[in-house]
Amino acid sequence: MARIKNIDLPKEKRIVIALTYIYGIGNTRAKEICNEAKVSEDIRVKDLTIEQVNSLRAATEKYTLVGDLKREVEMNIKTKMEINSYQGTRHKKGLPVRGQRTSRNARTRKGKAKTIANKKK
Repeated sequence: MARIKNIDLPKEKRIVIALTYIYGIGNTRAKEICNEAKVSEDIRVKDLTIEQVNSLRAATEKYTLVGDLKREVEMNIKTKMEINSYQGTRHKKGLPVRGQRTSRNARTRKGKAKTIANKKK
């Protein structure tokens, strides 16, 4: 069983796909890690040798992943809220941050309906 960054990788998947189960690794970064570790992208996780797993672990060490990345994102959001930037105020109010419309479909992502500027239903 391959365990990288305290995450068990699914055994039956190709290593490129399995690496994307780690928070902070997408398709492109998974391919970069495989190339750096000199591991074939087509090999299944169950067929990895111990040396290959160790080289994958070493290749992932240079990236900020999982807990550290989540902590960094949370700190960035807190900073925006503290300096009262536009995005920070949207985070505080629980509204969409990146310019989406609120009159139609913002409720599914941010929870129960919030009144916006005394708008009548």
